[in-house]
Amino acid sequence: MANPNGEKIRARTHQLWEEAGKPEGRDEEFRRRAELELRMEDEQLDKLKEPPNNLPG
Repeated sequence: MANPNGEKIRARTHQLWEEAGKPEGRDEEFRRRAELELRMEDEQLDKLKEPPNNLPG
């Protein structure tokens, strides 16, 4: 599983918070969501880099 760095997480957390109208008291919610999104993106990129297993021959 990929591990996004702290700066990416902070930037995405801030973006999510702003998009939600800058609500107070939901910091942890946005941080968890940002980390999850970034992990999923990294996993998708890793899958694209893997060679296909089902080549004929």
